Amino acid sequence: MTSPENLPEQEDVWDRRVASGLSFLRRRLSGAYEVDEFGFDAELTEGVFHPMLRLLQRDWFRTEILGAKHIPVDSGALLVGNHSGTVAMDALMLSIACHDESEGNRHLRLLGADFVFKLPGLSELARKSGATLACTPDAERLLSSGELVGVFPEGFKGVGKPFRDRYKLQRFGRGGFVSAALRTGVPIIPVAIVGAEEIYPLIGNIKPLARVLGAPYFPVTPTFPWLGPLGLVPLPSKWLIEFGQPIPTEDLVDQADDPMVVFNLADQVRETIQEMIHGLLERRPDPFAQ
Repeated sequence: MTSPENLPEQEDVWDRRVASGLSFLRRRLSGAYEVDEFGFDAELTEGVFHPMLRLLQRDWFRTEILGAKHIPVDSGALLVGNHSGTVAMDALMLSIACHDESEGNRHLRLLGADFVFKLPGLSELARKSGATLACTPDAERLLSSGELVGVFPEGFKGVGKPFRDRYKLQRFGRGGFVSAALRTGVPIIPVAIVGAEEIYPLIGNIKPLARVLGAPYFPVTPTFPWLGPLGLVPLPSKWLIEFGQPIPTEDLVDQADDPMVVFNLADQVRETIQEMIHGLLERRPDPFAQ
């Protein structure tokens, strides 16, 4: 039971929350807020998107973050992670992990596939939250300005792979992310994410329906589409996110156009992430443990 002497303090807290909320609405309605050249809205991200993601990360997925000390304090870096989970929830969880665990609460600028920016509504949300098209020029501009950039080189091959192939990294494409890091001289930080594979276990893919919808795949999971909207609720798997030791690139800037250098470095990053995943799986023997 709340004691009378604590009531004024609680009232003050709620007064501040209400005042802050009204101030936020006033700025949104009047247009008194800023977005950068890519459409990133930091105020909306921190005030609306992050609180919702934080609930998922901390309470539903019970996420543990490892190696956050490797995130640079105020300089650019390219974060490269494994991709999985049928729905790209891992990108969102990595984004909130970077913000909450890094010194200075840094924002992660995610690189998204063309498909994301072709969908009405989702495109605007992606831009507002800091994402941009996964192309080398945009990546280089962000890295050159000292931003943290996140990329998932497996793309839809990773996020849409069958559950039987969980935690097995797919091919990394042509290594464009390596070229961007080399040209800007920023470190590459390998990131391993364990937990996303279990939220929507992909047991099937209705390809004809995917073609009609223009989607890379149409997932069938143990709960979707059988349970309708309830099937969209992710299973509460235990998540681990680890930021690995940065891989320096400043000595390779003049070799950014050398295909062999790019391929070898991309392969090194891929092998590093795969080893990190194995370590995290040993740390988390039960995917639904507390």
